[in-house]
Amino acid sequence: MVRWRSGTVLAVRRSWRGALELDVETTGGPLRALAYPGLVGTPEPGDRVLLNVGALVMGLGTGGYALVVTLPDRLPADPEVDGGTRDSGHLVKARYTPLQAILLGVDEEASPHRPVMEAASSIDGMPVVTADLHSALPAILAGIHADRPEASVAYVMTDGGALPAWFSRTLDGLRDHLAGTVTTGQAFGGDLEASTVHTGLLAARHVLGADVTIVAQGPGNLGTGTAWGFSGVALGEAINAIAVLGGRAVGSLRISDADGRERHRGVSHHSVTAYGKVALASADLVVPDGLESQLAAEVDAALAPLGERHRLVRVGVDGLDRALRECPVPLSTMGRKLDQDHAYFLAAAAAGRHAASLLS
Repeated sequence: MVRWRSGTVLAVRRSWRGALELDVETTGGPLRALAYPGLVGTPEPGDRVLLNVGALVMGLGTGGYALVVTLPDRLPADPEVDGGTRDSGHLVKARYTPLQAILLGVDEEASPHRPVMEAASSIDGMPVVTADLHSALPAILAGIHADRPEASVAYVMTDGGALPAWFSRTLDGLRDHLAGTVTTGQAFGGDLEASTVHTGLLAARHVLGADVTIVAQGPGNLGTGTAWGFSGVALGEAINAIAVLGGRAVGSLRISDADGRERHRGVSHHSVTAYGKVALASADLVVPDGLESQLAAEVDAALAPLGERHRLVRVGVDGLDRALRECPVPLSTMGRKLDQDHAYFLAAAAAGRHAASLLS
């Protein structure tokens, strides 16, 4: 279950919004660790820390980090709210875990946004782009802003990957380019907290004032290599939520000719399953022009059965390569950069361009 280590902080390395990277000395040698000050306080050199090293030891991701669970000798003070020590919110995320966080939900009684959220029942035709992986977020945003640089774009983060939004250096780098982030489900750490994708979409539209919203899980991805065993099935549920709330769903397809796994080549089986089997409502599934001929044929063959439910939309890509190269954050998916998996990022940017075209 949990592999524990005790260590001493040697140095604080880089930091970004909500996170600190540390060098920690343990009996087994030095480790690179990550701490979330909002959960555990702010570690300093010389502090003793308790670490969860399970995923690191097993090579299961988490960015190559051990995760700080607590500073046992220097606990942080209780959070202050309006000069007191009682949290104004009662939305619990990472529920029933030792590090469950109590937060103010955007639609709670104590929220300043409660009246707006109580009155909201529709997202008013807002285009919403859905994506399987967090790595698509900056590429979709680049595609939107390539044609509509003034468009206000929000990000609704689901809980299929990282739960703390603070883990994402991408989000930190996009702060000046997004209207805000809404963390939903068990995810937390966004500008706004919501309990469901539905309330997250309503908050993006009516509280953040978004013209377009992007829905994707946080960094990381759970997958077992089976037909249904991957966190990206939530894409289909997001399509359904968008339809129920009167939005316009735009599906970003996971397309690649660089992934070494057969199930992810052409159109990933994640996209085919989520859009083809889980989504009950229709969406615009965006296919970028300009794909290499063999890849284009594979994509067309994979998407043909989805055409009965969804609208297959071909989008020109002139100018999108430049927009991707000017992206304010590095582009990377599964360790592959832009030129190593160009089709993946181009498909995401094309979805963003199509969403921008739907704005009046």
